[in-house]
Amino acid sequence: MWTNEYTAISPLSARPIWEALKALHEGRLSYEGSDIFVLHGPFAKGTRVSVTPAGQETFESVIVDLVDNVTYADETSFGDLKLLFRHTLKPVAGGTQVTHRLEISGPSAGDVGPELGPQISGDFDTSMARLFECAKAFERHE
Repeated sequence: MWTNEYTAISPLSARPIWEALKALHEGRLSYEGSDIFVLHGPFAKGTRVSVTPAGQETFESVIVDLVDNVTYADETSFGDLKLLFRHTLKPVAGGTQVTHRLEISGPSAGDVGPELGPQISGDFDTSMARLFECAKAFERHE
């Protein structure tokens, strides 16, 4: 298995970050450099998702874990490899900690992961910063 993750803290609560993450994965939100998502059903575990990374071919993924305001994960199969993308939100003092993790597993993960993984996860920091910016629009002052 090969893994990489990026963690950052936003001063926002989990709810607006979750709403932005949900809007992105439902195809209602995009930003420069973001993947384009098309859901084939409800935003729920088991739903297929078409994902088109910027400048690349579309591939199919499946939502494998989803707990509102806590975690979202989808998994993609490529040959003997499985790519699991997970966002985890955790309340911390002063805001929300968000971790974006990529796990590459399968028989050839040890060979392919060190080359493919950094290509996929190399922009996690930039992408998360843009997600946090978009999340501000979902913040409600009550």
